[in-house]
Amino acid sequence: MQILTLRDEYITLGQLLKAAGLVESGSEAKVRIQDGEVKVNGETETRRGRKLYSGDVATFAGEEVKVE
Repeated sequence: MQILTLRDEYITLGQLLKAAGLVESGSEAKVRIQDGEVKVNGETETRRGRKLYSGDVATFAGEEVKVE
């Protein structure tokens, strides 16, 4: 599990996927999220603008990223 430390109050789901190196670009993140390939806290999330706060966990392609 990767740990991503917040610099602000939150990070959007699309930004998180890019920052964690799970996607190459924002457009790839958008497609993957809209296709239902990403889960947040165990539930499928289709909004790339979903705000993630400390304690949230995103899962994509078998990788987990925890926000702290």
